[in-house]
Amino acid sequence: MNPVPVEPGMPAACPAPMPAQDLRRRVPLQVEPTPRTLKQHLCRWILLLSAVALLGLGSYEMYAVLSLGGTTPLEYAMLGLFVSTFGWIALAAVSAVAGFIRQIYQLTHPLRPTLFRPQGKTAVLVPCYNEDPAQLAAAIEAMVRELIGSGAHDWFEWVLLSDTRDPQRALEEEQAVTLLRERLGHKTRIHYRRRRFNIDRKAGNVGEFCRNWGSHYDYLVVLDADSLMSAEVLTELVYRIERDPKAGLIQTIPRLINGISLIARLQQFANRVYGPVVGSGLACWTNPEGNFWGHNAIIRREAFMNAAGLPRLKGKPPFGGTIMSHDFVEAALLRRAGWKVIIADDLPGSYEECPPSILDLAVRDRRWCQGNLQHIKVIGSRGLNWVSRQHLLTGIMSYLSSPLWLALILVGITLALQAQYIRPEYFGADFSLFPTWPRQDAPRAVRLFILTMLILFVPKILGSLLFLLSNRLRRGAGGFLRLPFSILTEFLLSAAVAPIMMCIHCGAVASIFLGRDSGWNPQRRQDGTLPWLQLIYRHRWHTLTGILLALVAWSNSLALLAWLSPAIFGLMLAVPLSAFTGSLNVGDWFRRIGLLRTPEESETPTVVKLKDEILPWYETQIAATPALTEQLCTPELVARHLALTPDPALEHETPTLQADEALARVKLLDASSRQQALEWLNKRELSLVLATPVLFQQLVALPGSDDPRYQER
Repeated sequence: MNPVPVEPGMPAACPAPMPAQDLRRRVPLQVEPTPRTLKQHLCRWILLLSAVALLGLGSYEMYAVLSLGGTTPLEYAMLGLFVSTFGWIALAAVSAVAGFIRQIYQLTHPLRPTLFRPQGKTAVLVPCYNEDPAQLAAAIEAMVRELIGSGAHDWFEWVLLSDTRDPQRALEEEQAVTLLRERLGHKTRIHYRRRRFNIDRKAGNVGEFCRNWGSHYDYLVVLDADSLMSAEVLTELVYRIERDPKAGLIQTIPRLINGISLIARLQQFANRVYGPVVGSGLACWTNPEGNFWGHNAIIRREAFMNAAGLPRLKGKPPFGGTIMSHDFVEAALLRRAGWKVIIADDLPGSYEECPPSILDLAVRDRRWCQGNLQHIKVIGSRGLNWVSRQHLLTGIMSYLSSPLWLALILVGITLALQAQYIRPEYFGADFSLFPTWPRQDAPRAVRLFILTMLILFVPKILGSLLFLLSNRLRRGAGGFLRLPFSILTEFLLSAAVAPIMMCIHCGAVASIFLGRDSGWNPQRRQDGTLPWLQLIYRHRWHTLTGILLALVAWSNSLALLAWLSPAIFGLMLAVPLSAFTGSLNVGDWFRRIGLLRTPEESETPTVVKLKDEILPWYETQIAATPALTEQLCTPELVARHLALTPDPALEHETPTLQADEALARVKLLDASSRQQALEWLNKRELSLVLATPVLFQQLVALPGSDDPRYQER
């Protein structure tokens, strides 16, 4: 009896080229860039000149503090470090002012949904790597259900692009796709493809889809495994990219949701309160040379395939090979070809989740750090717009700034120790009747400190002011009573965690320059708790650094100890802080008393509510996924698996050496039963067997425990 036909995982292939771009030569424009308006020019240059003016003021004040009585080489070093770090906070401050003004306007002019029927076809891509299939399925169904309510469900097709290596997770993904298709029926189309080899990570995953199936679609909405987008935002993105034929990419600004641990709630609150003014400020002066953050964005497929194919960088990882922070580079390449890259700071229904602990943040930032430092090799590419280079430089400096801040602290400590332990030269080489006394401009130093702190905290101040001025936002964050306490809590906890993150970034930068690759590990999404022994081991150098700083400062003066106390406090208490902020119980307590609350918690968005309602059903159903041994004995499940497995001939590239595949073939040939084959195959080999139809059929053809051939052995 033949098995019942199963819908294939993907539509028929429609191959098209996606050439890797040459970074060493200019390329012809694919569209003629739209000239900026006078208003846009004025906004950009007023903002940038204001940042330069602030940098000049801060640099002058620092020089005046250091030059009183002469300037030593060490003081020049301190001045250089100060200038290199102060410039970035000055730019962030003036951007936040512009963002604050834009946010005030947007609060008084809310977005009005546009009614239209798109001409183009859109694929929503959900790349995943060893993620929870129940979470993925619930998120997709929630977005589809909301689209059904708005009548726009047939505008989109959904594609789950798996790079999962865990065999059991792969089987659960197939179960999730089957359940989605059964529940949603003809209302939308769900596709699924799992790659045999993780070539070029997420960028390679999306690139392979584009080369084989991209030509079916006009637009691509790219999500992350933890992303959610409301129907209003999805339809508005399609409308905007159709309305503007020169738009190559439109990026939303995701809001963080579903934070359970304290550090997740902390990030969520900061993102929601301070993030909008920062994001709007960035949009104000960079559009239409905006940026791409790799997800929660819509892309014109033709522009992406023609202009944004990524090359491999020369050399070995960490600086060579696959471009890890591919999104910044793809945005720069799109703009190089003339396409607009727009940051849509006025679309509120875009969401994602955040790491649940300091150490999970460290793992993610280590990968991001390597990717951003790779941009050192990209920033000089021919033909890039200067704003695109600025985005790349900002990404680089977001991690190099930590070593610079640490160096600034160390130089300051050295100057303090020098003043205490090295006897000053009262009489120089030139004859003088009067000694040259060491002098300090203490009042000016205090003014400079106040100025620096004010500029540093401008985004936080303006974000807080925006929430306090808006009745809707203020109520959503807990009202006049809770909101100030939440802001204070965020400030204190962030100040305590900041030196730990500074040291983590310094370690990441050092390991990259020492030639260590970050690899590619799946992320934890909810629970950030770890055993105390592991926390002590992971934070040992941070704690020792804090103790050393405290001893050095105490040996110099109580004033220096007080000056460094925020950094010392955070580092010395790194272990308990990591445990405290990663705790689900602590985070839940903060939730129950209403601290660090966001408007999305007070009034859950429809798409988030739908996902929460659907998720338990998927968790139950996917937990009951038949084991592989059972699936091998069930013709319907064998047929389903083969239908969902793409033809290996569609792979654009495969590794030169395929040792795992060769070993799997030999083991399958030598095995006398399925049980023996499964005992011999390791996880990597079994993953390849499941992704290769010929090998999977060899496994199915082996005798099972209920097969007469097995009994004859």
